[in-house]
Amino acid sequence: MKQMFKILALLTLVLSFGKATPLNSSIDSSIVKIYTVSKATNYLEPWNSSVGRSSGSGSIIAGNRILTNAHVIANETFIEVKKYGDTKRYQARVLEVSHDTDLALLEVENKDFFKDTVPLEFGILPKMQDKVTVYGYPMGGHTISVSTGIVSRIEHNRYAHSGKRFLAIQIDAAINPGNSGGPTISNGKIVGVVMQGITFSQNIGYMVPVDIIQHFLKDVEDGRRDGFPKLGIMTDKIENPSLKKYYKLEEDAGGILVVDIVHNSILKDVLKKEDIITAIDGHKIESDGTVEFRKNQYTHFKYFIDLHQYGDTVSLEVLRDGKKVCLTAVLPKEPSIVQSTYSQLEYDKMPTYFMLGGYVFSPLTENLLNSSTSPVLGLRYAATKFPKKEKQELVVLLKVLASSHSRGDYGISMWHIQKVNGKEFKNFKEFYDLVINTKEKFVILEDEDGAKVVIDKAEALASEKELLKRYSIKANKSDDM
Repeated sequence: MKQMFKILALLTLVLSFGKATPLNSSIDSSIVKIYTVSKATNYLEPWNSSVGRSSGSGSIIAGNRILTNAHVIANETFIEVKKYGDTKRYQARVLEVSHDTDLALLEVENKDFFKDTVPLEFGILPKMQDKVTVYGYPMGGHTISVSTGIVSRIEHNRYAHSGKRFLAIQIDAAINPGNSGGPTISNGKIVGVVMQGITFSQNIGYMVPVDIIQHFLKDVEDGRRDGFPKLGIMTDKIENPSLKKYYKLEEDAGGILVVDIVHNSILKDVLKKEDIITAIDGHKIESDGTVEFRKNQYTHFKYFIDLHQYGDTVSLEVLRDGKKVCLTAVLPKEPSIVQSTYSQLEYDKMPTYFMLGGYVFSPLTENLLNSSTSPVLGLRYAATKFPKKEKQELVVLLKVLASSHSRGDYGISMWHIQKVNGKEFKNFKEFYDLVINTKEKFVILEDEDGAKVVIDKAEALASEKELLKRYSIKANKSDDM
């Protein structure tokens, strides 16, 4: 009897292998492994960098292009790609990149790479509980990996690479390091690109949905990436009953309150502070700041802004002083910069810095804040504010290198500078010009509380050559200065 059970078990095992689903040859031939050599920057020592190696995944799409994540090729110095079923690596280069939405396009000069491949096509935004298949080259092996799951959630979420919020699809397929950039397939077509997972979770992964991908591809058709329209407004929800009464809103009415408008906002001539936006392109905004994008499915109100390209027209329904107003705004073809550099992450560049006799200065960036081990709460709070016309960039005294003329200042770091010799400045370039061009004997730096750091300019300049040699620094300023 035991022998019979063993035979039956063996037959069951053989049958289960016999029924295994083979890879879809029209898909797997277009799945790519990407090898990246990148330069890791050091914002605390902005003249230093190190080299790292990583790998990710991608897929071949129309036009002999490879679609992947921006974070797979960020800060790259050299890229190679290898397609499924081939052992040869081909050199590739970045064609277009959107760090905001974590998407990138690569191209390969050697067209032999695309031989016997079929470009993958795009599907439509999947529905909840739709089955999806993830292709890629995750850790744990060297060949292609395929995992399946279902769509479990669709809503705006924070993209880890940029910190920006866009529509994202949560799936329960297994996602591991190396899967990044690989396609998510439904009905034989791309419906998303794998971008991130949650550590220590039970199969919670996220992909960039096809709608965001298509927006990116359409945006770069003219050879220039404009990105998603940035409104440049600060808003708040109107859920509190008393707040609704104050602004003359009906109890069941929705909308978002305009709290602030940045000086170069694309809506600066359309909206006013304390306007209540109740609808975008005819789509009602709920009290919690969401919109219904599918029946009984809600996400952040900017969903209907994200559907637009620069140059499009958007209609707004606004409650102003208790009266309904219909407004139209043209999103300019030349996108305005409505955010300061300290509110977004930098990629594909070395940090900006300038040194005067061991006193190292830098603009405040999100990268620098993330690199700092100290709380610097004042700087972090300042970085949350909109830039003003007269103050578009914050500048810090990053550190002080030891020398005979800088004694007593060694402990200063991440010190916010408000004035140079009594003069305020708009950005890091103006700060640099004030320091370099002053005819005064002393460069007097001042923070918002009036505390001062004084540098003898002649002594600082005289010590610079020796300091660069002592600390193995190539130059006293970054190449972009």
